[in-house]
Amino acid sequence: MFEREREQLTERLVRRERLSEATARALRTVPRHEFVPQAVREDAYRDRPLPIGEGQTISAPHMVAIMTELLELSPGHRVLEIGTGCGYHAAVTAAVVGAENVFSVEYYDELAEAARKTLDRTGYGDVSVRVGDGKEGWPERAPFDRAYLTCAASDFPDAVVEQIRDGGLVLGPLGNGQQTLVRGRKNGELEREQHGRVRFVPLR
Repeated sequence: MFEREREQLTERLVRRERLSEATARALRTVPRHEFVPQAVREDAYRDRPLPIGEGQTISAPHMVAIMTELLELSPGHRVLEIGTGCGYHAAVTAAVVGAENVFSVEYYDELAEAARKTLDRTGYGDVSVRVGDGKEGWPERAPFDRAYLTCAASDFPDAVVEQIRDGGLVLGPLGNGQQTLVRGRKNGELEREQHGRVRFVPLR
């Protein structure tokens, strides 16, 4: 049942968002229903965020797709994720770049542990997850080609920007109250582009 629903959702998103083949393949591959609590599993392939515990949510599939596109991911890119949540977004990223190239930082111990188990069960066990303050990034694993935030901040954390290579990209929802999805390209300074209004839980 879920395979058919996942395919139908992906096809709608491909048409609406004009997704690349790499992003579409990732959405078709990653079983979103495995990453959500049992109580909301029937809604796994509706295009909306869902609660995952600790006051956090799994992003709507269209937002994961848009962010994957904006990051211009390629196989082998090293990617830093701030906010593991349930692990779904990390798995989609891993489906493009390779699980061993994804490094994710989660604030909540219980979410991090659950994400590790789900990533392992679904074939993405090589994604690295640690508990910590996302504002510090993951200096021991830097530098990264790409970084993204799955939670809203007033600005990109300095440490995260510092850990990206020159020419790399950082992406995330910025703003207190009203939020805008912002992409920054690091060329000495950060060249910024805005990509529309969004709504995410705040960075802890």
